[in-house]
Amino acid sequence: MSGLNTTAANLFGRRKHWAHRFGTAPFLPTSRAEMDLLGWDSCDVIVVTGDAYVDHPSFGMAIVGRLLEAQGFRVGIIAQPDWHSAEPFAALGAPNLFVGVTAGNMDSMVNRYTSDRRVRSDDAYTPGGEGGKRPDRSVIVYAQRVREAFPGVPLVVGGIEASLRRVAHFDYWSEKVRRSVLLDSRADLLVYGNGERAIVEIAHRLGAGESIGELRDIRGTAYTRKATPTGWIEIDSTTLDVPGRIEPMPDPYAMEPQGKAPDPAAPAEPGVAVVRFTRQVKGGDRGRSVIRMPSFEAVRDDAVLYAHASRILHLEANPGNARALVQRHGDTDVWLNPPPIPLTSREMDQVYELPYQRVPHPAYGDAKIPAYKMIRFSVTIQRGCFGGCTFCSITEHEGRIIQSRSEDSIVREIEKVRDTVPGFTGVISDLGGPTANMYRLRCKSPEIESACRRPSCVYPGICPNLDTNHAPLIQLYRRARALPGVKKVLIASGVRYDLAVESPEYVKELAQHHVGGYLKIAPEAIAEGPLSKMMKPGVGSYDRFKELFDRYTKEAGKEQYLIPYFIAAHPGTTDQDMLDLALWLKRNGFRADQVQAFLPSPMATATAMWHSGKNPLRKVTRDSEQVHIPKGLRVRRLHKAFLRYHDANNWPLLREALKSMGRADLIGGGKHHLVPPWQPAGTGGAPEAPLTGRPGPRPRAGRVLTQHTGLPPRPRVGRKP
Repeated sequence: MSGLNTTAANLFGRRKHWAHRFGTAPFLPTSRAEMDLLGWDSCDVIVVTGDAYVDHPSFGMAIVGRLLEAQGFRVGIIAQPDWHSAEPFAALGAPNLFVGVTAGNMDSMVNRYTSDRRVRSDDAYTPGGEGGKRPDRSVIVYAQRVREAFPGVPLVVGGIEASLRRVAHFDYWSEKVRRSVLLDSRADLLVYGNGERAIVEIAHRLGAGESIGELRDIRGTAYTRKATPTGWIEIDSTTLDVPGRIEPMPDPYAMEPQGKAPDPAAPAEPGVAVVRFTRQVKGGDRGRSVIRMPSFEAVRDDAVLYAHASRILHLEANPGNARALVQRHGDTDVWLNPPPIPLTSREMDQVYELPYQRVPHPAYGDAKIPAYKMIRFSVTIQRGCFGGCTFCSITEHEGRIIQSRSEDSIVREIEKVRDTVPGFTGVISDLGGPTANMYRLRCKSPEIESACRRPSCVYPGICPNLDTNHAPLIQLYRRARALPGVKKVLIASGVRYDLAVESPEYVKELAQHHVGGYLKIAPEAIAEGPLSKMMKPGVGSYDRFKELFDRYTKEAGKEQYLIPYFIAAHPGTTDQDMLDLALWLKRNGFRADQVQAFLPSPMATATAMWHSGKNPLRKVTRDSEQVHIPKGLRVRRLHKAFLRYHDANNWPLLREALKSMGRADLIGGGKHHLVPPWQPAGTGGAPEAPLTGRPGPRPRAGRVLTQHTGLPPRPRVGRKP
């Protein structure tokens, strides 16, 4: 096995597979009858998905299917099959090349359960919003059924669920560290991150006669092997970041490893292996270097080693300098090749301008699919996020290098929405992506960008090497809203307000032309403790943005409001932090409609904090910073109650907490009090009569904070937890 390339061939530059002569399908077939109408005797690739089939570029299965179709392959879709038997998985017959399995646009556990592990009653990616149409841990279950239906057919798993479970990971729902999903699904390959390059290469190489076992050099993939091949330089990760003595933070721009190498003769701490190896790896050898992370068994049994492994994984995430990673599971290695090379603007344009119908498959009839309803008039303009928020998995999946479409391509898609999508009334619901305002922003220096290991370009402050010029985005907004037939272009993706204040002209354009009364932004917290563990800016950035937003809103003669998101019970959050936040909310006149506690999603840095109590943003040692973790149902309920201080059902819990915190002075009927001393009848498990004989306050209208999970908002598609 040779080292991996650091450049990529044109995504659409390969010779098309012979089946391109069948042309473009109106919809990718979901039944044998549809295949017969197309003149197909078989599919080359079958994609099994946990979402309903919507032929729209915000749905992963549509992008993969249309992209492979453009390469000349015949692709069938099996959407939300009944997993209780293998029969539905065999509906299209055996594919010629491989079966691809995805849980859908969300991790199936996040989709099914709340942060309190309660079963959700609905599923936004299912016709009629009906819940229960996909199994828990969908990738594993679907893969098992595919193996039963098609023994011996190559199996490739991918999508958000597989991507974020590619190594040993803490699973919040079972409260334990689970193995890589590659092993539990018994797949031949796992595709992680943006999968276009990998899936195209897999299809073409299998189509050319290679076996699935030969595909070992594709970026963005993981597979199993028994040992490190000859010629590779193996580096033990614990020698890069030994859990022991605290050492200074390394320079993120350093091209060579820093710090003194551990003394191999020194006694090791319990559970820590000391391995001899060469610290200085020449640049030409980096492509043949692999970092061995602690084994599954080690991270399962040692939370400090788990935090260490999480830190290593995130440090090796830049496609420009990432090395391969390997992790032992029993007698088998899970080998992760470096991340995929980002798409160019031209390739992004081609991917998003494939012949999508932009509507659900006709088989669903008049059934409404809530997720589609949200995005049918939206347009994706970029991918990736360099924010690095620890509770969010966008960076782990899409990477921190921004991939932007051209302005002309975006305009063409807006025109297509205007001219072809049923029900269009002239309003584009969103121009965005993981964030609203990272379009065409990137490092000023390609050399620094390819060598950088910083987890965020904007924390603790905006990197001086980051180009924050919003002019291209402002120009795009103005061109989009000037199109004939377009009455309004709204921005619904999250605005990164610490970036926005770098361009007052952008805030002016946004406030005066692209807000429909309310603009949602995400401070997440106001206290330094949780903010430092989230890698989010201080509340001062919010205040500066609000000042600009209010000024330009007033200039336009409009009445508009900012609606901030907040997360309860995030690592690093104390009861006092939540009390301070509740007082801030009351002082600013906010009343939360729905709130949710932090949900530890697989692979997120904050999840490693949650599980280990350590801070992987810094060097992990046995004696390093201990993070306060607000665990336990009562604490999580209390933190959510602080966010909904106005809800009478929460008052008994808040009164008890305020007394124990020595803040009984906040209990009273005045404006400066947080909760009253009385309890309205029928609330909070209180007696039928108010405690003081005074009437409780009547519910009244107020500004609303919408639901936030610590992950991208449900049920927006095109974004991943």
